[in-house]
Amino acid sequence: MNKDFNNWLINEVNGIKKKNLHRKLIEIESSMSPEISIGKKKYIQFASNNYLGMTTKRQVISRSSKILEKYGTGTGGSRLVTGTSDLHNKLERKIAKFKKTQDAIIFSSGYLANIGVISSIARKGDLIFSDELNHASLIDGARMSKANIIIYRHCDMTHLEDELKKIKSNVRKIIITDSVFSMDGDIAPLDEIVSLSKRYNCISMIDEAHATGVLGKDGSGASEMFGVQKNIDICMGTLSKAVGSVGGYVAGSKVFIDFLKNRARSFIFDTSLPASNLMTSIVAIENIQKSKKLREKLFFNINSITNFLKENNFEYVSSGTPIIPIIFGSEIKTLKISKFLFDNGIYIPAVRPPSVPKGSSRIRITLMSNHTLKHINKLKALLKKLKAFR
Repeated sequence: MNKDFNNWLINEVNGIKKKNLHRKLIEIESSMSPEISIGKKKYIQFASNNYLGMTTKRQVISRSSKILEKYGTGTGGSRLVTGTSDLHNKLERKIAKFKKTQDAIIFSSGYLANIGVISSIARKGDLIFSDELNHASLIDGARMSKANIIIYRHCDMTHLEDELKKIKSNVRKIIITDSVFSMDGDIAPLDEIVSLSKRYNCISMIDEAHATGVLGKDGSGASEMFGVQKNIDICMGTLSKAVGSVGGYVAGSKVFIDFLKNRARSFIFDTSLPASNLMTSIVAIENIQKSKKLREKLFFNINSITNFLKENNFEYVSSGTPIIPIIFGSEIKTLKISKFLFDNGIYIPAVRPPSVPKGSSRIRITLMSNHTLKHINKLKALLKKLKAFR
């Protein structure tokens, strides 16, 4: 390796370590269930986005395995060359019906969906209005486009409208936001965003990654919960969280989906998802549509932890989603708390900048429907012990 480059890398990593922001990959030797194995030891994990436990649901695994035998392990190409199967089309039809849109398109990940969409639709001279706490994929998609970016204060509709008022009416405007924010778990006021989009002639785009399968009467997402499914121009989401598979989707009008098939570079030049993942998503969405039991159990767990944190005066964010962060502030303190939990059999990594703003480091509890009372009670007991030490 080039000597100067190597020295630069060493200095950069050392700088990260000095700021208590260095990260290491933790090797997990088991499925992504509430109980995981790390270094041949068992831990209860509260860090997965597998909200409905779909990754280990027997019916999902069984149907996915059968498809693997029929279609093989991969597609061998991009969707436009050799990589589109009947399962891609079946899943897209199912998502469109699920999201109540005309059509849908599958990307290999949510990240690729966001950068592909935003970089395709935003042109030089356009304006993107972006929530300050949007996911990195939305931020990166906006940066990749030629558009100017205006950041509005988190979920502050007054600030957003103030910024919109400054803009001439003939400029193309796009409002992009998470529907459920990944680090705080709070929900964007989609009804107000739709209203502002109409009033100021904006394109609306929402990221339903953490809402798909969780929120809404039928589990379709926050757009369903607010009753604005038919008023959102671009609805993006992932298949890797509550759906328990991998991939991203975009739902919208037929002409918009047709446009993406011809313009989104992260779709055109990317190898498509294998059949086993597609079938996992199909079966999982069918489960979400047919039964509310998993969501009801998930919300039971959410209420249990939220009530406990409130009763014990923790500084936490509560919004009725499976993401419940406890804020500790400093990086060192948060690392110590995460280690204390880990040493006692609970896996919740420390979340630090740049994932969250400086001074708001936290442990982020994420709940699953298949967390049992035993799992929940152990977490409560350790948090109570932790509270006594503080």
